[in-house]
Amino acid sequence: MGRVAYRTAGLLALVVLTACSGFAGQADNMAVKAPDASVEVLPLDKSAQVPTDQPVVVAVRGGTLRSVTVRGGKAGALPGTLSGDRTRWRSTGTARPGATYTVTSVAVNAEGKEKKQTTTFATAKAVTSFDVEHITPNKYDTGLTVGVGMPIMIAFDQPITDRVAIERNLTVRTSRPVEGAWHWFDDRHLDFRPRKYWPARTKVRVEAHFAGVHAGKGVYGKRDLAVDFRIGRSQITKGTTNEHVLTVRRDGKKVRVMPMSAGQGGQWKYYTTSGIHLAMSREPVTVMTSPGIGPGSAGYYRLTVYNTVRISNSGEYVHSAPWSVGSQGYANVSHGCVNVSPANAAWFIANTLIGDPIIITGSPRKLEPTNGWGHWQETWKEWLKWSSLKDGPTLSFSS
Repeated sequence: MGRVAYRTAGLLALVVLTACSGFAGQADNMAVKAPDASVEVLPLDKSAQVPTDQPVVVAVRGGTLRSVTVRGGKAGALPGTLSGDRTRWRSTGTARPGATYTVTSVAVNAEGKEKKQTTTFATAKAVTSFDVEHITPNKYDTGLTVGVGMPIMIAFDQPITDRVAIERNLTVRTSRPVEGAWHWFDDRHLDFRPRKYWPARTKVRVEAHFAGVHAGKGVYGKRDLAVDFRIGRSQITKGTTNEHVLTVRRDGKKVRVMPMSAGQGGQWKYYTTSGIHLAMSREPVTVMTSPGIGPGSAGYYRLTVYNTVRISNSGEYVHSAPWSVGSQGYANVSHGCVNVSPANAAWFIANTLIGDPIIITGSPRKLEPTNGWGHWQETWKEWLKWSSLKDGPTLSFSS
């Protein structure tokens, strides 16, 4: 019995030792190294004819992104943003046409092991480029402080067919919240108007991110640009051809009452148009000629007029008219302009900002939306018919 007991004890000891040795082996096998991070890039490596507005996306699995750069030689670098968890990077700019870009990413796995990856892609070539020919407001034509009715007006040097791409790359930033929308008048003219007049004393910045933007078949944007301006005090002038008086209110308070004489009528061209006009220019001296009538014909005139504020493209002004002072406040005797006294005209030109609303009522002839800056003649619903992206809030300067 002693031998059997001894053998049993020894077998138990062997079994215990074997079990301990087996557990240690499993622990060694479980200490598996973390896999390398896996990076995916779009556009794919060596892609060609990539649209300039296609975003570059870099995503990582099994790790995080330490850095991403996208460079296009002379075309420069593409800016981008990294997700909060550092697993995805997306470009925020537009690539340049006819450029080759190199995407360089550095990812790290759970153990901090780096993986660097480089890919390339080439963008579609441009047949021609477009540029902004003119933007209003600007410091030359309007000054950088304008009235509450002032639209933003962009004229292009090439016809635009991809209107959505253009609107997507326009940003309006304001110091106060404003609802507004862009509106196409034709394939070269795009304007922005708030739903209601701008809030007084609002700061506005227009950003056009057009460099490389696709605007039509083979047509790409030439450059980016930005314009800053400010909305001044709220000044709105109202008058009626029936009562022959202009009333000027500034920030809601009456500041001037001016007797006036409007268009005499008889012929359609001699009516002052009814509607929401905007001050388009301030001219110390303007030479006015009879519309559609040449020298030597009955009704022809050529006058030098002083202190004029233009309100339409059809030859309408608020201006000094010393010859009609006796009729101002009583009768309409002009050829379509709004006549006021020399003293009132001097005050009005000195106290008017480009973009101030000048509202005339009482005439059967209506101001057309395309006659000068007749933007406010369209209802908001009508305005949005010609917008690709419809209305939305402006962005704040702090965003």
